[in-house]
Amino acid sequence: MADHLDLHTVGDLLHHYPRRYAERGELTRLSDLPLDEHVTVVAQVADARVHTFNGGRGRRLEVTITDGSGRLQLVFFGKGVHKPRTELQPGTRAMFAGKVSVFNRKRQLAHPEFKTLGAGSGAEAVKAFAHQLLPLYPACKQMESWQIQQAVDTVLGPAGHEESALAGLIDPLPESLREGRGLATLPEALRKIHRPGTKADIATARDRLKWDEAFVLQVALARRRQADAQLPAAPRKPAPDGLLTAFDARLPFTLTEGQRRVSEEIFADLATDHPMHRLLQGEVGSGKTMVALRAMLGVVDAGGQAAMLAPTEVLAQQHHRSITEMMGELAEGGMLGGAEQGTKVVLLTGSMGAAARRQALLDLVTGEAGIVIGTHALIEDKVQFHDLGLVVVDEQHRFGVEQRDALRSKGKQPPHLLVMTATPIPRTVAMTVFGDLETSVLDQLPSGRSPIASHVVPAKDKPHFLARAWERVREEVAAGHQGYVVCPRIGDEEDESKAAKAKSPEDEAEKRPPLAVVDVAEQLVKGPLSDLRVEVLHGRMQPEAKDEVMRRFAAGEVDVLVATTVIEVGVNVPNATAMVIMDADRFGVSQLHQLRGRVGRGSAAGLCLLVTDMPEGSPARARLGAVAATLDGFELSRIDLEQRREGDVLGQAQSGVRSSLRVLAVIDDEEVIAAAREEAAAIVAADPELGGYPQLRTALDALLDKERAEFLDKG
Repeated sequence: MADHLDLHTVGDLLHHYPRRYAERGELTRLSDLPLDEHVTVVAQVADARVHTFNGGRGRRLEVTITDGSGRLQLVFFGKGVHKPRTELQPGTRAMFAGKVSVFNRKRQLAHPEFKTLGAGSGAEAVKAFAHQLLPLYPACKQMESWQIQQAVDTVLGPAGHEESALAGLIDPLPESLREGRGLATLPEALRKIHRPGTKADIATARDRLKWDEAFVLQVALARRRQADAQLPAAPRKPAPDGLLTAFDARLPFTLTEGQRRVSEEIFADLATDHPMHRLLQGEVGSGKTMVALRAMLGVVDAGGQAAMLAPTEVLAQQHHRSITEMMGELAEGGMLGGAEQGTKVVLLTGSMGAAARRQALLDLVTGEAGIVIGTHALIEDKVQFHDLGLVVVDEQHRFGVEQRDALRSKGKQPPHLLVMTATPIPRTVAMTVFGDLETSVLDQLPSGRSPIASHVVPAKDKPHFLARAWERVREEVAAGHQGYVVCPRIGDEEDESKAAKAKSPEDEAEKRPPLAVVDVAEQLVKGPLSDLRVEVLHGRMQPEAKDEVMRRFAAGEVDVLVATTVIEVGVNVPNATAMVIMDADRFGVSQLHQLRGRVGRGSAAGLCLLVTDMPEGSPARARLGAVAATLDGFELSRIDLEQRREGDVLGQAQSGVRSSLRVLAVIDDEEVIAAAREEAAAIVAADPELGGYPQLRTALDALLDKERAEFLDKG
């Protein structure tokens, strides 16, 4: 158990909850068994026959089982035939577990493990069985569901005596909270989740166990916020007639209501003497960069420096270009022709020449440069700041916590922190994953943004749709616009011959290597886009070459850019109106939404075509349909999460095999999470060290084992 399911103690076992419950009248339907998955089914033997082969030397037992919705073949070979042959007589009901495979176009279980249910058909036995809820546990090949059930039964002891077996358990919920919320005791909840008499028992148990998870997690985050509030930071209040005022005066447009509101929240945080920890989330193109830039200018006004961290060189260069353009002569502080209240804005990336790099480092250490924009090269030991006051991290999900931490340690005191993301995060996830950050949301697009029409192009079912897609790209170019073609792969890096022999159309689309930039560009130049100016852009190009292609595309010297997802974040070419995403099913929902945000950035409407080989009715097609149906990023991130399931919320990989959340669903349990957050904040405010809550402390230590505690500390 320890090896395969990561269950080491009795407590681990008792908190390994059933995934669902089978009832006599409500079983896993045989008609929709998933292929290649471990399943547990409850069904009745319809037929059992022994066949011989190899001249009578080999024996094969074939058993057909049914549950009313469908039939399934079981096969047993060799010595494995004896036990099932005697036990699986027609009419026997049993639980079967194994991996679903296909043989002769029929689904089957080979050598499943099984356990017969109910001895005989005596009225009492049948009645007892009919009303029993059978727990089905998350299992694996080495440890089937009923083996886990047997282990749990051993721990719980005989029916009716469970409470005594569970008496010594650590209960993280304070008594007053549990009673105030009308929740079950922990022994009662564990008894009811493992041995429910009714469905109401299961609901009672889950309600209580959800609270445990939400509450302990929120206490961890509340303590983190409390600790942050104790850290000292230099308040940064912008000078009344300084750089920020001068910048605002030269803006050719007015800020949106949302930008003004979020800016006020940020400036209020910056004025306090403990570090700001704020998450700024906004749709692609909602003007986050403008809000961040105004915050940076405010800090420079107050005598500090601001650093902006971008996940890629392309993005760092782009931010640098757009920020210096927005600031004009204000970005040339100390230079001839620069404004007197200006400052220097420097770029620092790994691929810069030695001389430019030396100058940038010098400008930072002397304080000459108020703003620096760079990649993780900013974190290297050599980089010293004169007085780092604010760190802005762009696209948090691409940035390791260690990296954020390293940059934070470069200030004389902890700098203020602003984390930006264009991946909209549902409120509950923000409360859990980013629970130590205050959240600001920019939800309106600046005026002048255009709507984007999105369509799914089923290339395999309807090849003429793909031909029409290329026509649409040509039409956009003819109208004076530009387009992107996005592919999942660069090309030339993996062995194409690995494409396996496929069985179903879905397999075929899956097994074929993803389309590559290099190949697609070549086909387009020779074929449907032969008279257009087509260029490629991908991560393995030299930085100068990448920058040159982006510059030419931005200047309108390239009609169509065939690229990987390097363009996903922050690339801003208002004249680009069309995007064709090849093998769109290979991208995640939020990634598709991010990519789509690269078009429709100017006054002309945007068009996004999602090309896929996936057959109609497949989950992948449904996902693409959802993306095409809405431009609301929050709605899409909800869909995305529901499909991926929440990973380990505290762990670095936000999709672990074993989540610290077992019954709490981040999406569905918004009310529990919000209430737990309030309760946790109140308890931590009154008793930061939790001296009065020894059991809660123990539960917290168990949740925050060493690795996760470090992760939270670096938050």
